[in-house]
Amino acid sequence: MNIHDSGYKRLFSNKTIFRQLIQTFVTEPWVKDLDFEQMETVDKSFVSDHYKETESDLIYRVGLHGREVYIYVLLEFQSTVDRWMAVRMLNYISNFYMDFIATGEKSDKLPAVFPILLYNGDRSWSAPVNIAELIESEPSLGQYTLNFEYFKIVEHEFSREQLLSIRNIVSTLFLTEAHYDFDLVSTEFLGLFEREEDRQAISLFLNWFRQLREHGRVDPADFAEIEESYRSTEEAREMLLTALEKEREAFRREGFEQGIEQGLEQGIEQGAIRERQTLMRTMHVNGYAPDVIAHLFGMTVEQVNALLTDETPSETPKD
Repeated sequence: MNIHDSGYKRLFSNKTIFRQLIQTFVTEPWVKDLDFEQMETVDKSFVSDHYKETESDLIYRVGLHGREVYIYVLLEFQSTVDRWMAVRMLNYISNFYMDFIATGEKSDKLPAVFPILLYNGDRSWSAPVNIAELIESEPSLGQYTLNFEYFKIVEHEFSREQLLSIRNIVSTLFLTEAHYDFDLVSTEFLGLFEREEDRQAISLFLNWFRQLREHGRVDPADFAEIEESYRSTEEAREMLLTALEKEREAFRREGFEQGIEQGLEQGIEQGAIRERQTLMRTMHVNGYAPDVIAHLFGMTVEQVNALLTDETPSETPKD
């Protein structure tokens, strides 16, 4: 499955999705020190006009050890592999530096730029990642030989098992592109809807899947089922938030000012337990696993199972 539109750039312009890409798929030791709370996109592009139909680029400025590092991501959509990609990438980075200088940035040094190629084509990526491999070795120029390398992320190089062990938005994106199986993808989508707190990121991902349908890449019935799962999950989430707010208000009226967690420790009235039990059963019928319900309510799985089976649970919350 291989599409090219602005959907990919919109996806990775979301900070949650971009962070997942870097933290999960960039295997460099300094990644753990990136300050993702201090990052922003740079509203510029350095893709040449000749390639605008087959690629797009995205630039982030991120804090690292009190300085700033730029992460340049080239989104490559053409199905063929360009042997000269290292030359093109070096050209883009050089243009970035020339622009940096031209804008009059107050610095006597150029910032660090980490170049990433993200490729979603069906073919294996066989092009050299270091420009030195594209230059004749004779005559030897020693230290004057160009030595520039980019980092590649090739979606089809990750196995289904690898992606399923990650389970975030980016791994599910790669799974859909490289190993499409509707039942599997649907299950992963539902898991994302339950776990991911960034609702904008989830909405962007769902919209990307909608574009797959519009391009004829997925069956409309597949999309309709996933969209319905998303809608049901959102309704359950809203139901949960409303019920929890009612509990908080009830605890406030009773004088439990520490909130739900403290209220659980001090004891919950039978009516509140029954209301919670009804909500849990509704969520369980709609596909929520007991461990997910336990996480949302701040309880143990044993307590949730006890409420689901109408046993009398101990009201000690999990740590």
